[in-house]
Amino acid sequence: MKNILKTTLQNRKLLYKILDKTPREQLLQIPEGFRNNIWWNIAHVVVTQQLLVYKFSDLQMRVSQEFIEKFKKGTVPDGTASEEEIKEIAAFLLSTIEWMEEDYNNGLFKEYNSYTTSMNVTLNDVDDAIAFNLFHEGLHLGAILALQKVVD
Repeated sequence: MKNILKTTLQNRKLLYKILDKTPREQLLQIPEGFRNNIWWNIAHVVVTQQLLVYKFSDLQMRVSQEFIEKFKKGTVPDGTASEEEIKEIAAFLLSTIEWMEEDYNNGLFKEYNSYTTSMNVTLNDVDDAIAFNLFHEGLHLGAILALQKVVD
């Protein structure tokens, strides 16, 4: 698990750099043939990690319900992102993973409500959720890298 958590944090550092260095208009651009944008993908991975790891463990999530509703699976970008939202998601990119590691090491994840993902993978415990989350974030990193090539 230690390596999965370390890899997840490295991925988040890369996403943070992308969010920080990409001009706002490129973050929000939805190129032809794409369904979403760089901004949505980054915010979506933050929200999804909170849902997969915390919600299904019956623990308090750190992100607001507003963010969850805006960036959960099945949503599409609305074409906006305030400076405040961007700063908040930027802060969550690293902190949510650091908190997860701390909470995991402190044994907070005692229960888990099994969940079958849209990839037909059943998550039976928090270890499954954390591992699947890394896979999920990798998929979205790939989408972000593709979007970067088109919006540059």
